Amino acid sequence: MKDATQAAENQVIASLAEQQLDVPPANDESVRAYLLQNPDFFSRCPELLEKLVIPHERSGSVSLVEKQSEILRNKVRQLSRKIHQLIAIAKQNERIYRVYVDLNLRLWRCTDFEDIQNTLEQVMLQQLKLSAVAIKPFKGPYAMPEIQQRLFIEKHFKNRAFYFGRLTEHEKHLLFDEQTAQSCVLVRLGVDNDCGILAVGSNDPGHFNPDMDTLLLTQLQQFLNILLPDILGA
Repeated sequence: MKDATQAAENQVIASLAEQQLDVPPANDESVRAYLLQNPDFFSRCPELLEKLVIPHERSGSVSLVEKQSEILRNKVRQLSRKIHQLIAIAKQNERIYRVYVDLNLRLWRCTDFEDIQNTLEQVMLQQLKLSAVAIKPFKGPYAMPEIQQRLFIEKHFKNRAFYFGRLTEHEKHLLFDEQTAQSCVLVRLGVDNDCGILAVGSNDPGHFNPDMDTLLLTQLQQFLNILLPDILGA
């Protein structure tokens, strides 16, 4: 009887040992997965927080609470910087919007083509710190040669009203003469896009790019579409 009991106990022990062998050993991934699935683990076992230490390059070892505090402080600093950047961008956008509103009102008071060109230069070059601006009409006494009109329309517009990006040195010379520009925006003018081109350039290669918003440029385009036909006699 004693031998039978001993044999049964041995069998139970062997079975438990086999079950333990079937359980995979804990590793980084399994511990990480468990903690993610049980975020309240340290609330249930707060004594572990005092015993856990994390190696630190400058401070030796720090507690988990100290490490969490450091991470939170870094996140707060990053969020603060991002908020300040967004505020700065918003202020800059507001300033640009006000400049464009003033420009449209000044253009409305222009009486001839040279007045329009001078007004654009004063605002674009002096207030917005851009490097070049020009209007190239397709009609009237200041008309761009027809071969040049076709060059820009076929290459940069097709079915578009705006072009953002780079121009060749020859194209920049045709539009801006001696003014410099590393990136440009070209705007078709006229209700039927037959009145001319507004060209604006910047010395910043990335300033005018295809991702730019066109709201303010569209408003400027609409003002010029109303003004130019009468002023050019077109």
